[in-house]
Amino acid sequence: MFVALLAAAALGLTAWLGAMAGFQPFFGIVLPYAATLIFLAGFIRKAFIWGKSPVPFRIPTVGGQQRSLERIRQNRLDAPYTPLETACRMALEILAFRSLFRNSASRLTEGRGLAQWPSKWLWGFALLFHYSFLLIFIRHFRFFTEPVPACLRTLEALDGFFQIGVPRFYLSEALLAAALLFLIVRRLRGWLYHVSRAADFFPLFLILGLAGSGICLRYFDKTDIASVKAYIMGLVSLRPEIAGEAGPTLYLHLTFLSALLIYFPFSKLMHMGGIFLSPTRNLPNNSRAERHLNPWNAPSPHRSYEEYEDEFREAMAAAGLPLEKKPVAPAAE
Repeated sequence: MFVALLAAAALGLTAWLGAMAGFQPFFGIVLPYAATLIFLAGFIRKAFIWGKSPVPFRIPTVGGQQRSLERIRQNRLDAPYTPLETACRMALEILAFRSLFRNSASRLTEGRGLAQWPSKWLWGFALLFHYSFLLIFIRHFRFFTEPVPACLRTLEALDGFFQIGVPRFYLSEALLAAALLFLIVRRLRGWLYHVSRAADFFPLFLILGLAGSGICLRYFDKTDIASVKAYIMGLVSLRPEIAGEAGPTLYLHLTFLSALLIYFPFSKLMHMGGIFLSPTRNLPNNSRAERHLNPWNAPSPHRSYEEYEDEFREAMAAAGLPLEKKPVAPAAE
């Protein structure tokens, strides 16, 4: 954990000091462009590797009764048989984390042995984290569009319906911070801490730095939104210009975002794309009804048992193995 925390802190300190020292073109132009290219190339490369991996057989993971006899009720979502049932299962997995909803906790107790019970905390905070992050990501599109679409304005109004203070307080920011803290504290407790590596903590600290710098930009640093939008529109239109009124907090925010983009294709965060290409999720469970042949098997010569016995009959007889045909005795001279 400490290695990941030090790496994230060093990254943020480097961006802050670099922006203060006059390296805004690097942190504001070169790094975002490079991070975007690395993210796109790494994501496409990983998806291509997964896409060309041979999956000759049906290997879906199931959590219920598969299709069998008519008198046995099938679980259509946990053991899908048709493409439509598989699509419904994928939709629930992607949109509602259905498999994580089945999460359970266990503990050794005196007199009762191993006790297990449902644990929905991880599922609930995972939903909060992902949907809050998605909502914040969508809200940021107001910096890329002019005029701002009505749907984005409506989304902002719903997210900030509390209207606490000026500028408007967004509920998604508080939920994202709470979910991040829960995921970090969860990693620090019990046995999970001993099996966690720096790669498990580093993306959490990156996202925490990204969210924290964004909150500082909005509520404390009071950055000029108009200059920031002009700067981002220049990046998108490939006519980049440094935001003259922006302080180092903006470049700190961009550095955390760029680091997350660079790290994304080479980390566990690629589960965002991998879920769509996972054969344990996107295949129907119909192995009993259909025969699936492996098209990648190289052709090889086969021979019957009779041919095998004809070749090794004498050796098999000498070893005492049963034979369908007895060896022919040599003719007497």
